[in-house]
Formats: sequence, structure tokens, C-alpha cells
Amino acid sequence: MPSSFSFDVVSDFDRQELVNSIDQMQREVSQRYDLKDSNTEIDLQDEEIIINTASDMTLKAVTDILLQKATKRKLSLKIFDFQDPITASGNRLKQSIILKKGLTQETAKKLSKSVRDQLKKVNVSIQGDSLRVTGKSKDDLQLAIEILKKQEEEFSVPLQFENYR
Repeated sequence: MPSSFSFDVVSDFDRQELVNSIDQMQREVSQRYDLKDSNTEIDLQDEEIIINTASDMTLKAVTDILLQKATKRKLSLKIFDFQDPITASGNRLKQSIILKKGLTQETAKKLSKSVRDQLKKVNVSIQGDSLRVTGKSKDDLQLAIEILKKQEEEFSVPLQFENYR
């Protein structure tokens, strides 16, 4: 039996679910009467989504569809960082939506400090864009998870708990 237990705290999303959401979104945009002639282009890249459309109204409708499809696929809406729309060629609007993945150094430090202040029996270490929480008792780790779930509301990143051993 191991003398200590651990788990990792990460901020990630299921890429395939995002791809499926974008596919459904493109299908709906091409079929909806009010969006059919807007020539809306949706481009999913590695770290962002770019929407190029005709007007503010169609941009709002398209982003609403994106949020709706992502919610149905159980993707956290916290992964989307909407940038301000900019005017593109031909009086069109272009909006970039950055996909947030991983914990920033600042967020990781705040989460780590929060757990260490409330639980003295666990060790928290920052490992790149994730946290490793170790402790001698599984009960302490469960308490750490509860603390982190409460903290998740304060930060604009979704948290997942992996590699529970």
C-alpha cells in the first residue's frame, strides 16, 4: 500500500467535443434562414476560433449558437475568451475567441496557496501548467478537491482532477 496519495489539477477541455460543437454550429448557421446569406466563416485553429461574419447581429447569433452547442456537449464556457470584434474587409466583422487551456503561473500560485492555507497535511507543487497535490490520507485529498472546487468560481478557468492515486 502506498505511503502517500496524489492527484493532478489541470485546466483542459475535450478537443473532440469542441470539434463536434463547431461542426454542429456550422451546420446550423448554413441552414438557418436568418444566417444563410451572411457568408459566415468559422475557423477552428489550435488555440483559437475565428468567426468572420456580416454584421453585429449575425455575430451575436453565431456566438450564441456556439455557447449553446458547447453547453450541450458539456464543455465549460470558461474555456472561451472572447476578444473584441474588429472590422474586416468589406464591412465584415471578425471575432477571435481564444481557447484557454492550462493553468497560468499566477492562477496556479493562488490555488496552491489557498489549499496550503486551509490544509496543512497536504503538499502542493506547481508542475508546468498543472498542480500536483500529495498527502498521506485520501480524506485529506478529498478535502483539497472540495476546496479547489469552491475556488474554481473565483477563477475564470475550469478545473479537472486527474491521476488520482
